[in-house]
Amino acid sequence: MTQPILATSIGDFPLQEYSLRSGDRSWSFLHTGAVITVDQESQYLARESDRLPYGVMLWPASIALAHDVLSRAELLPGKRVLELGAGTGIPGIIAASLGASVLQIDRSDVALHVCRLNKERNHASSVELANTDWEHFQTNKQFDLILGADVLYATSMHERLRAICEQYLAPAGRVLFADPLRADSLELLGAMEASGWHVSLAKWTIQVETGPRTIAIYELAPR
Repeated sequence: MTQPILATSIGDFPLQEYSLRSGDRSWSFLHTGAVITVDQESQYLARESDRLPYGVMLWPASIALAHDVLSRAELLPGKRVLELGAGTGIPGIIAASLGASVLQIDRSDVALHVCRLNKERNHASSVELANTDWEHFQTNKQFDLILGADVLYATSMHERLRAICEQYLAPAGRVLFADPLRADSLELLGAMEASGWHVSLAKWTIQVETGPRTIAIYELAPR
């Protein structure tokens, strides 16, 4: 089988495959390469002009969030889900396969292209894609679950992330942020907790080539 190619303005990149399995079910996702260690993250983020969009890479936080969503399978049917900075779309596509209606947003055309490929690859018909950034995102909908994998690294966007959670989370809804325990992420979480949100922490261990990688799943709910 011919390996699919992602054509971009900075070159053509072969797409790799990541498979996720749970019980007798399996999913397949395309990505441009895995960024799995702290050193790889530092090297990737240091590049600017010649790097692919953040979302088309495979990140441990996305894998961990997908597993956390899978652990809530019985809660997903009929729910409305928003995935911020969807990238390859793994957590949201898993949620859709479990019966949720999912809106995935990303500001990158390239990332949304890969996300669309993964939507079609996994027959996730209840996924809607939207090209928008968080600053300009608006909707008349509310969501039972808001997902974000590795979205807390930019402190300049913390206030907008908080506003999205406050405006678009349905009553009794939950927010799940997956993060590789970055210190900067705690600023937003602490501010939301101080203003009345309940914040809890779970940890997932993702096995990568260099050994286990711990990813935090922060669950937020308004009190």
